[in-house]
Amino acid sequence: MADQFLQDLLAKMTTEEKVAQLTQLATPFFKGASNSGEITGPMVNMNVTDKMVENTGSVLGAWGAKEIKAIQERHLKDNRLGIPLLMMADVIHGYRTIFPVPLAIGSSWDLELAEKSARIAAKEAAAAGIHVTFAPMVDLVRDPRWGRVMESTGEDPYINGEFARVQVKGFQGDDLKNDLETLAACVKHFAAYGAAEGGRDYNTVNMSERELRETYLPAYKAALDAGSEMVMTAFNTVDGIPATGNKRLMRDLLREEWGFDGVLISDWGATKELIPHGVAANEKEAAEKAIKAGLDIEMMTTTYASHLQELIEEGKVDAALLDEAVMRILELKQKLGLFENPYRGADEEREREVIRCQEHRQTAQELAAKSCVLLKNDEVLPLNKEQNIALIGPFAEGNDILGPWSFLGKKEDAITVKDGLEQKLDKEIMVAKGSDIETGEDTVLQEALEIADKADVVVLALGEDSDMSGEAGSRTNIKLPNAQLKLVEEITKLGKPTVAVLFNGRPLDLHGVVDKTDAVLEAWFPGTEGGTAIADLLYGDVNPSGKLTMSFPHSVGQVPVYYNHFNTGRPKGAPDAQVRYVSQYLDSPNGPLYPFGYGLSYTTFAYENFTLSEETLKAGETLTASITVTNTGQVAGEEIVQLYIQDKVGEVVRPLKELKGFQKVYLEPGEAKTIEFAITEDQLRYHHADLSFSSDPGEFVVYVGPNSKEVDGKTFILQ
Repeated sequence: MADQFLQDLLAKMTTEEKVAQLTQLATPFFKGASNSGEITGPMVNMNVTDKMVENTGSVLGAWGAKEIKAIQERHLKDNRLGIPLLMMADVIHGYRTIFPVPLAIGSSWDLELAEKSARIAAKEAAAAGIHVTFAPMVDLVRDPRWGRVMESTGEDPYINGEFARVQVKGFQGDDLKNDLETLAACVKHFAAYGAAEGGRDYNTVNMSERELRETYLPAYKAALDAGSEMVMTAFNTVDGIPATGNKRLMRDLLREEWGFDGVLISDWGATKELIPHGVAANEKEAAEKAIKAGLDIEMMTTTYASHLQELIEEGKVDAALLDEAVMRILELKQKLGLFENPYRGADEEREREVIRCQEHRQTAQELAAKSCVLLKNDEVLPLNKEQNIALIGPFAEGNDILGPWSFLGKKEDAITVKDGLEQKLDKEIMVAKGSDIETGEDTVLQEALEIADKADVVVLALGEDSDMSGEAGSRTNIKLPNAQLKLVEEITKLGKPTVAVLFNGRPLDLHGVVDKTDAVLEAWFPGTEGGTAIADLLYGDVNPSGKLTMSFPHSVGQVPVYYNHFNTGRPKGAPDAQVRYVSQYLDSPNGPLYPFGYGLSYTTFAYENFTLSEETLKAGETLTASITVTNTGQVAGEEIVQLYIQDKVGEVVRPLKELKGFQKVYLEPGEAKTIEFAITEDQLRYHHADLSFSSDPGEFVVYVGPNSKEVDGKTFILQ
């Protein structure tokens, strides 16, 4: 029950004022801010009136304490009831201090640092006046052709849920109203956006409800259980109905079954997109379907503003649906303390103090180093400072390393690979571009060959332009561009030890790189402090510890390729398998080039003495899996110990293994520690054919190891 103040406020509002609260407009529609820009493109045709702007409930994309305060001040003067605006923006992996892209953060397996990065992003954005961030994105991803895999933490529902939980906590803190350094989180995109057919953005999603519940929904639920204040709808269809107008998904599942009573917002323009999807004949019908589905705010369309009052007057929409949507928006404004303090954390002086401060940059550097994954190392890394280095490639001095959705991150702030290496060595190094990202010239290549020939070791800085991934960044060819592959081929003909450092927003087909170079470091888009982190890793001042949370395919023809797949009736490699008539490719392995959980270190780890405390498990009891991990190398390192479980026989087919836990352990050379995992019956539950959620008695296998492929197994019985 809403408190009396909000009930009284709602009672004073006209229908027109209520409807306007449900409309989110971008900054150009608001006067008073220097960064508002011009109303161009599709915005021209939105038919936004001055009255609509005066009464609207939220702003998209405003930034800067001075500008946001100016917008809010003018709005409070123009709005009849003085209802403050919500300021929302895409603060995804940093505000001005840019952290690695989320797929890279996932590869750190470091929940504490992930939470801290969200906390820092919130602190900077809140000082700049923002109230809500459209993060975390928790869409499970299995298709690297889809550009937005960079915005997810990977292919596994368990680890995605863990990162969702800590990111919500990082953004929102413990006291959203009184802690002015927090943001309200908005989990997205509900639901199953990451399963778009063909990896093509905005495309159809088609799956069973059991698969939806089993694999795709858990991370959203984890974010909501952590208290996420908002949910954003997905662009895609779910069971044939676009999410934004999907009553069964939004009102029945999200609101009724899960009990979510926060704000539900569409993605940009998604309400009007019900028309081209083919489930609404016009804007009026789109508005009707969206409000009945439970959508509170439509972003950057005006179907509600143009038609909702008419729909209510005609009796096609219950006025109570409008009131409940408005109340949810008012309640969020109250939770943020906006009625008492409409400017909230916006503070120009505080903004100057916190943005890109040394503490924030240090955390960005630490997370970047932990996010990088060493994929290959034929005794070339770490480098030593006596070696003569040639740094070659389009990313040698390139500062396009922040990645998509870096909001206000500035490329000129980024520490490049050249910057990082020269700071490390305290001297200038030989540098050549070798090629552009997608094109090459013989003279540029020849210059690179000449300096490479003078070097003891070559570092190739290669990758994707940031526009080659992210939203609308789908690709069918996920190899490096041909110009860079030619550069690799020509450089490696010199026979020099060669290290490839990769900058990209997706898993790549690495043929032409991994088979020709001596070491490969996956740096992703590492953010503002990327060059410093990479230099630390290349010279061994930091030991690589990152591990993949999304499989790297042998080729795009395998996609989707992921670790937690089902078996078939004719599995390749089974004891009685035939040579040909099994589930296999004739021209490729079935498995990935690099599997989920994979990553190398400059040291080695031995896994020994794997035991289970019991051979049977009963409901209400706990079984303990323990294993001793020893650092058998010469340098200290951090290992990510992973626990997987397989249900041998289920009512429906079960995955070959599923991640159920992980622990990070730091070990000095020769040091050993025993790692323990608690296993309980609730970890063994799954959705049955009737969608009930329970476990089945029978045989289970516990696997422990350094990645999803290299594991030891022990069997127990669930009674």
